[in-house]
Amino acid sequence: MLKEQLAQAQKLTALGELVGTTTHEFNNVLTTIINYAKLGLRHKDSETREKAFDKVLLASQRAAKITSTVLGLARNRKAGQEATNLQELVENTLLLLEREMNKYRVTVDKSFQPVPEVYVNGNQIQQILLNLLINARQAMAGGGRVMIRLAYDAENDMVDLVVRDNGVGIPADKLPKIFEAFYTTKSGPDASGKGGTGLGLSMCREIIEAHHGRIRVDSTVGKGTAFTLKLPTATKAAATRPAAAAPIFPTLAKTIDPTVVPLPFGD
Repeated sequence: MLKEQLAQAQKLTALGELVGTTTHEFNNVLTTIINYAKLGLRHKDSETREKAFDKVLLASQRAAKITSTVLGLARNRKAGQEATNLQELVENTLLLLEREMNKYRVTVDKSFQPVPEVYVNGNQIQQILLNLLINARQAMAGGGRVMIRLAYDAENDMVDLVVRDNGVGIPADKLPKIFEAFYTTKSGPDASGKGGTGLGLSMCREIIEAHHGRIRVDSTVGKGTAFTLKLPTATKAAATRPAAAAPIFPTLAKTIDPTVVPLPFGD
């Protein structure tokens, strides 16, 4: 029960951190809508009006996407797990962080291979993504690049989700401890008010284990860090757990492999 309460508290914290970002982004969308609506009213020719209406429609659709994503994170989509389009989930998460990444001069590169649906709780996986992306941004104080990769592991019938940055990296002596509760390599929240509790990665581990998945970290000091999530496909889950979804927080299994492996950065 305490773990479930902690998970809820972590989710609310993530929502609170996103309020400023999403409010500014939504305000930008409204400004676009207002300006193009005024343009359409000023000009009587059909070509200009049609262009203005198209821009209003696109901006409105973006606003609807922002609100639906925030609402989806705020409430439980479903208590259990279900077949989920992971690429769509990643895209929605990036939408929430777009302004923050731009503000801190972080470029996001995407490499999405065709992958099958995964069997997950969408809210929980989105919470992990938010945590990993914010950690990556904080690891690059002067800006940098984040690579998000989706690939299908056919041999194990799993989907690999990789979040990789070219930040400061994690020292070898600290790497095995990063998934421990209340352990943090940060001195505290940064200027944006995020990070420093030591609970984020611990919660990520428990969520992944609850999905019968694995999480791995590879890091090289001065070159960056990569987190790899391995999640079961919907087909694999149906074959191994046909009766019911896995509990949210089962007994921890030792599925973490925090090995320091030099990353082939720049290849």
